[in-house]
Amino acid sequence: MRTLLSIALVAFSFAARADGPADNIIEKVRPVPPPGAKISDDVRDELRIGADKLRQEIEALRSDLKGKSNALALVPDIEIYHKAVDWAVRFDEILNPTNEIPAARTLLKQGMGRVQQLREGKPAWISATGLVVRGYVSRLDGSVQPYGLVVPASFQPNSSQAWRLDIWFHGRDEKLTELNFLTQRQKDPGQFTPRNAIVLHTYSRYCNGQKLAGEMDVFEALADVRRNYAIDDNRIVVRGFSLGGAACWQIAAHYPGHWAAAAPGAGFSETADFLKVFQNEKVLPTWFEQKLWHQYDATDYALNFYNLPTVAYSGEIDGQKQAADMMVKAMAAEGLELTHVIGPQTRHAYHPAAKHEINRRIDSIAERGRDPLPRKLRFTTWTLRYNTCAWLRIDRLGKHWERARVNAEIAGNTLRIESDNVTALSVVMPSGLCPFDAADRVRVLIDDKELSGPRVPSDRSWEANFYKLGNRWYFGKPPEETLTKKSGLQGPIDDAFMGSFLVVRPTGTAAHEKIGAWVNAELAHFTNEWRRHFRGEARVKDDTNVTDADIANHNLILWGDPASNQLIPKIGSKLPITWDAQQVKVGREDFSASQNVPVLIYPNPLNPNRYVVLNSGFTIREYDYLNNARQVPKLPDWAVIDISTPPNSRWPGKIAEAGFFGERWELTDRR
Repeated sequence: MRTLLSIALVAFSFAARADGPADNIIEKVRPVPPPGAKISDDVRDELRIGADKLRQEIEALRSDLKGKSNALALVPDIEIYHKAVDWAVRFDEILNPTNEIPAARTLLKQGMGRVQQLREGKPAWISATGLVVRGYVSRLDGSVQPYGLVVPASFQPNSSQAWRLDIWFHGRDEKLTELNFLTQRQKDPGQFTPRNAIVLHTYSRYCNGQKLAGEMDVFEALADVRRNYAIDDNRIVVRGFSLGGAACWQIAAHYPGHWAAAAPGAGFSETADFLKVFQNEKVLPTWFEQKLWHQYDATDYALNFYNLPTVAYSGEIDGQKQAADMMVKAMAAEGLELTHVIGPQTRHAYHPAAKHEINRRIDSIAERGRDPLPRKLRFTTWTLRYNTCAWLRIDRLGKHWERARVNAEIAGNTLRIESDNVTALSVVMPSGLCPFDAADRVRVLIDDKELSGPRVPSDRSWEANFYKLGNRWYFGKPPEETLTKKSGLQGPIDDAFMGSFLVVRPTGTAAHEKIGAWVNAELAHFTNEWRRHFRGEARVKDDTNVTDADIANHNLILWGDPASNQLIPKIGSKLPITWDAQQVKVGREDFSASQNVPVLIYPNPLNPNRYVVLNSGFTIREYDYLNNARQVPKLPDWAVIDISTPPNSRWPGKIAEAGFFGERWELTDRR
């Protein structure tokens, strides 16, 4: 349904910019974040000393609270203040001295105030209403990440009420350092503050539209909110505008079973058409980039809105209306009709009457809440990174980066499932939710094959696993295989940085001087860009210091060659790509080891439950920062880099060859 509002415009403005050709030149890329402004040495020293003093107080507080786990869990709520000021000074990220220097002083005072409150056992912020900022420690890299809350005046910390939660994704702001984020989140409640609801403003690790590490921030921040507040899991709404609208499209489409409703505004919903329309870019992807668009293009996941109530918004004359228009087409192809509220004669802003209409619809949906066990499901994916919807879980695919579909329906004591490109799946119904008759066995029909499922236990849960061999489905878990792609171990390279990772640098000398120089430069580039773009300092260890605990707990990012990094020879014989001082061998192809470097992701032979990565960080680079629709993984599961072509803002060198591993992590035909 399309709703066209016809009330005079009183709009809220959002920053939006299409730089067009100026941001389409690979050789000339402006820095993101931008360079800081000049500040006096006296001010710099003042803020540095203040940040150091706060750090010392935090360290002393940790010592004082040793053994008091509940109090120690609140320390990240203080560390966010230190990080905001420390990074702004240490990395020259004060961008507007007139506003940000006073803001930094305020944050230091607030941090000291929280130190004192926690030391006295009276942390007032945990029960505060209004605008509250908090933080958590990320499992990805051990960094402290902030988030903002709007807590309603009706909130009572010890009441039995479970609260509706709206998650708001912010728009593009290249100046959104932690200092500016914390300052904003204590001044501005944002666009939507529903009555008797908590609003979570995610930082999303800066400005990436909830992609890669930013995607993980959604769930890490949400988990921290759940630890600290009683949240009704059936009344969680995701919303956002502009870049936040793009984030909403992608989080809603990929995780449809998590939310009561979605309300995306503007933004983008896919890569190729948006870059042509909005960025005026001539889009010429490699074959593997085009496949990798299937990771984040919400249009490819349009079927998933079958189970997720959604109200989209666009200004009638906003160039970013393109996002919802593309979703209208994609959903129509699946037999679905998108509710699209349009603000008349409105550019990149919310029309006030549209806000009222969106709230009316979303509030009604949230009041009813998410159905935790829908009787019908329609679900699609292209990768096991996204493999769940409500009670359905896809465990294995026939082939990654080709569409997989499941239609499932509960009818009486029968479960009907139709699947495509799926070779293993599970049905998981939590205690109390199973609708089947406990006195009878459940009849299961999968692709017209009849199976008998397990009985319903007395707690009214139900879990059943099914797998396919050839054209035949069986009840139970699939036969164990040494290696198979599964959720969280399916690639591509960037997937390693969506979990806990450890960078392992070489201490030896490379077999070829040019290879060693390239490794050192790319390693420094990765750790620097991780800090700048994903706002964390990567854990780094020398190869000689890696422990069994490190291997057990982290994805290992190994830099170097077999001569320089002692861990590479330990796993080299178990990788599908071999490498020695003479050559890099990929199947029948040989590449000279004097100018070629393999990069890859693979289950770590020392711990197959974690990844190992060779010689790569996340694969988006500086050119991709300039438009968030470009921020899609750029390399597949493996590649050979010819370093005779120097790295640039797009690539780490010339891509001599690249490809995806098969479903058993084997080498396959390139395409």
